[in-house]
Amino acid sequence: MYYDVHTHAFHPKISQKVLSQLNSHYGINAVGTGLVEDLLMRADRAGLDKVIIHTAATEPAQVVPANNWSLELQKSDPRIISFGTMHPDYDDPEKEFARLERNGIKGLKFHPDFQSFFMDDPKFYRLLEMIEGRFIAMFHIGDKLPPEQNPSCPVKLKKILQNFPKLTAIAAHMGGLYHWKWVVDYLAGSDVYMDTSSALPFMDKSLLQEIMRKHPREKILFGSDYPLYDPGESMKELQYKLKLKDSELEIHLSAADNLLNG
Repeated sequence: MYYDVHTHAFHPKISQKVLSQLNSHYGINAVGTGLVEDLLMRADRAGLDKVIIHTAATEPAQVVPANNWSLELQKSDPRIISFGTMHPDYDDPEKEFARLERNGIKGLKFHPDFQSFFMDDPKFYRLLEMIEGRFIAMFHIGDKLPPEQNPSCPVKLKKILQNFPKLTAIAAHMGGLYHWKWVVDYLAGSDVYMDTSSALPFMDKSLLQEIMRKHPREKILFGSDYPLYDPGESMKELQYKLKLKDSELEIHLSAADNLLNG
């Protein structure tokens, strides 16, 4: 099975609004419409079997509606794997976690920068206690602020991994968007998955090579960050930047098999 582990798809009523917000924040013109039909068409064209679709509730009141959307997507097509969401200020997380489990949700997406919490907040640690060994945790990591000022960073994730050794974690954007020199020092070589989404166009070549040298290939997952990027074009970029043989590219495309089914 070949996977794109980092994608997004939005309800038609809000897709254009979300795309505008993403374009404004990241300064990137999204290539896709953000609609699930467009995502699946592009995934099929790239030869991918499954896509993992993520959402993140930016406030507690969005948790249930966002998870309803994730459940609807997962039930709509066998090519879709949905991750749920949770916010540290949500009143009854255990009830929602149980609902997600009953409906076959295997993972949760956390985006501290958009959800407005710091990864070392005790309230967030209480959530991690509840999900350790239970759900896969996909973390957005990094931004243009330095680690000590940014809500998410490789340093904070390293502490989480030390405090929650049974947590299965994915550090998006090759471990930390614009934080790659700290990825080398704190995450590369540790027991964490990384994904390739929204990273390769911005990474210094030497830092990319150093992370690839230190981190196990089978723990580096292919992700496109659709709708910002096209899965097929992202695959070509990954193969070109890392000078991968087809068999080596397949390692990254299929590595999520063990993560999801191991």
